[in-house]
Amino acid sequence: MISERIKRALEGSSAIRAMFVEGKELAERVGAENVYDFSLGNPATPAPASLAEAVQELTAQSTATAERSAQLHGYMDNAGYPQVRAAVAENLNRRFGTSFDFHNIIMTVGAAGGLNIIFQTILNPGDEVIVFAPFFGEYREYAANFGAGIVAVQPDRETFQPDLEDFAARITEKTKALIVNTPNNPTGVVYSPETMRKIAAVLEEKQREFMHDMYLISDEPYRELVYDGGREDFLTKYYRNTLVGYSFSKSLSLPGERIGYVVVPDEAAQAGELIQGLAIANRTLGFVNAPSLMQRAVARVLEEKTDLAFYDQNRRMLYEGLTRLGFSCIRPQGAFYLWVKSPEEDEEAFVREGKKLHILMVKGSAFGCPGYVRLAYCVSHEMIARSLPAFEKLAGHYGLG
Repeated sequence: MISERIKRALEGSSAIRAMFVEGKELAERVGAENVYDFSLGNPATPAPASLAEAVQELTAQSTATAERSAQLHGYMDNAGYPQVRAAVAENLNRRFGTSFDFHNIIMTVGAAGGLNIIFQTILNPGDEVIVFAPFFGEYREYAANFGAGIVAVQPDRETFQPDLEDFAARITEKTKALIVNTPNNPTGVVYSPETMRKIAAVLEEKQREFMHDMYLISDEPYRELVYDGGREDFLTKYYRNTLVGYSFSKSLSLPGERIGYVVVPDEAAQAGELIQGLAIANRTLGFVNAPSLMQRAVARVLEEKTDLAFYDQNRRMLYEGLTRLGFSCIRPQGAFYLWVKSPEEDEEAFVREGKKLHILMVKGSAFGCPGYVRLAYCVSHEMIARSLPAFEKLAGHYGLG
């Protein structure tokens, strides 16, 4: 018999994944060219050619001797290869003016693995993690893995920036951490330096009030995907107790390879114990270590980035196309998602109407924010162009335009 917790998880299974599976089934019935699947944030741009070259060179070297094979494919420190961690630290220092070395970096099984080892290290049962709605729905399950819960802060519905008064009001004795995800999934909103300074000020005040440390966890899989001349930001400069979780899934188009890292600055409270705890959590959660080949490979291509112009073209095409049809959308500043207000109060009914036209959208309630839908525009240019006539029919159904 399965556990009660997994029963509950099955009942609330990911709407994103469910929609993705439904899209595959629909494509088999009506043809992939007739399905407009905006459900999953699966990068459409290819991984860099230099990554493939690095993998080929590394694997060729590993076949030379048993010793070389063990060096590439064998176990290493639970925190990852020291030389890979050092390369990541040097890259961050050059780009963001930080002063990390290898001991500040823990290689992880993607951003999800990173968040889970952070949560295992800092959370006790009954603790609370604050999130800014709308938020990536799996945060709830990650916290529940360790007997903790999440508390959602409501956004300003005009800008989808966080409501900082609501944020301050929701911090309690139980608060252990805040997750910040900027550029944001699902809205594409970017939090400005001014917003980050205000968030940091609230956390500093509440640490003094409740007399215990509170961590800001910066979840950064979309760090490099910023538009309109925006600059990549690195949040450790705003608040001393900041931990960073990163994934190469979006920046190098490697979601299935599950490779990322966590950063623990020396100035964070109990930094030494945190670093040791994260390495132990890597082991005890069953990851053991991040994938060995991918560690070595990404260390060689840290200067590479995804094709931002590709996503920017999609962003403009979809945003301008839908707003011209009368839909109300938040203009994305980053990531590769469009946040669209449902023309009717029940966004699940709106999603069902879209399905009739083979448009697959994810309901906003999956992100803790009903009344909206998310469209992932990390798809081909051609699919967006093909989808616009279907959106025009959907707009007509609601009398928009």
